Amino acid sequence: MTRSFTNRVFRFAPSPNGYLHLGHAYSALLNYKMAKESGARLLLRIEDIDIDRCRPEFEQAVYDDLHWLGLDWELPVRRQSEHFSDYARALEELAARGLTYPCFCTRGEIMAAVAGRPDWPRDPDGSPLYPGTCKHLSAAERQRRLDAGQHAAQRINMQEAMAEIDARLGWREFGPNGLSRETEAREVRAEPDLWGDAVLARKDIPTSYHIAVVIDDALQGVTEVVRGEDLFMATSLHRLLQVLLDLPEPSYHHHGLLRDASGQKLSKSLRAKALRTLRQEGLSPLEVRERLLPAVPAKAG
Repeated sequence: MTRSFTNRVFRFAPSPNGYLHLGHAYSALLNYKMAKESGARLLLRIEDIDIDRCRPEFEQAVYDDLHWLGLDWELPVRRQSEHFSDYARALEELAARGLTYPCFCTRGEIMAAVAGRPDWPRDPDGSPLYPGTCKHLSAAERQRRLDAGQHAAQRINMQEAMAEIDARLGWREFGPNGLSRETEAREVRAEPDLWGDAVLARKDIPTSYHIAVVIDDALQGVTEVVRGEDLFMATSLHRLLQVLLDLPEPSYHHHGLLRDASGQKLSKSLRAKALRTLRQEGLSPLEVRERLLPAVPAKAG
């Protein structure tokens, strides 16, 4: 695999919970193109914290599809499922500072708590903000429930977290060419409080995407995060966690998404046609690259 000594590092980080589609191919190719043009390093990370949905055959298909597209990357590949202890240490630090609390609520209980409140605020993904039911439990009651074997998620105490950081928190968002940062980069103001007391570790998984991604980017030395615009708003929460945990700040570029004829973004859940299927139908890697790289303009924020 290609290696370079530049201090710039890109990464492509798919989840092996299904087969890659053209949307993934676009993001992978864009990362690859930007890394190659700048002499940077390119990493591949397997984001498989959801061990129930992620499967070995999907992971192998990631490698097969990316090799078919003509991509290469550094070894070894980081697999998140092998690094839960890294995420646990970060969560323990936040808990020790009073910045998280256990939440025993089910999704149904949360929905019931905000039922009949059409004006109840929602997070950027459209889910109702957590009403704080468990936030006000006494330490004794929390411990009683934990001792009784009740499973708990871990939520950030957004009010306490925001009190610890600079109100001017933000990030550098660079443009579609990615590399002319001084002329194209802009400062974006982060608004993590829009997420409310977000979940940082689920009941069934001892971490979350948000914790895992900021820890991985820091440990792997990632300097350039190139990902879909559907994660633009999540960057506010990621920047908050980076500051709280004293982690480096990458630059970001959130690219546009490939969409189907109805305007829906391509996704595994909507059964977007897989790259392996397109390959079986006779599409060549060159045709994929020529179709995708000029296809999606940057449009985030």
